[in-house]
Amino acid sequence: MQIRLGLPDTLKPQAAQLYWQAFGGKLGRVMGPDRRAHAYVLRVLRTDHCICALSDEGDLLGIAGFKSPQGSFVGGEAEDLRAIYGRIGAAWRGALLRLLQRDIDNDRFLIDGICVARDQRGHGIGSALVTALMAEASARGYPAIRLEVIDTNIRARALYERLGFSAWRSETLGPLRHVFGFSRAVTMVRSLP
Repeated sequence: MQIRLGLPDTLKPQAAQLYWQAFGGKLGRVMGPDRRAHAYVLRVLRTDHCICALSDEGDLLGIAGFKSPQGSFVGGEAEDLRAIYGRIGAAWRGALLRLLQRDIDNDRFLIDGICVARDQRGHGIGSALVTALMAEASARGYPAIRLEVIDTNIRARALYERLGFSAWRSETLGPLRHVFGFSRAVTMVRSLP
């Protein structure tokens, strides 16, 4: 396995599909149908805001996005939503998505999603990606790294705790839990050497 900063453009469609497999359960009611959601992710995905895990044959095994003052791995603007969903579809989707988005954290390096191919889980790829993110954060001069994990993703939270992350704060969604399919998001932080 090879871990590298950035994503080859040829793997962008595969990365968009992998991202949607990982986050479609959380975002499906807002970003669906799947065909449009995939088109949106493909449109906005930034290949310079991620670290990827590749097999020796060059297949994408996993990807970890991050945010910076220059943008995020999967962000997008109102014009991107309009291009895929139309004016009305973009308006209500944008309003709901703004409720989930957080500002850039200038004190900590912010992880913007980690995805590992289903058939590759349990092989250390997630750990390798998080370790690479920590190295990238240190190289950029950040004293700590931050991520959010939803209450239904118990396996991911256990991984982050094994890697030295601890819960910093927790936010409940209230009635929006019915829209997004989870009740609470936990912000986890790890100091860097």
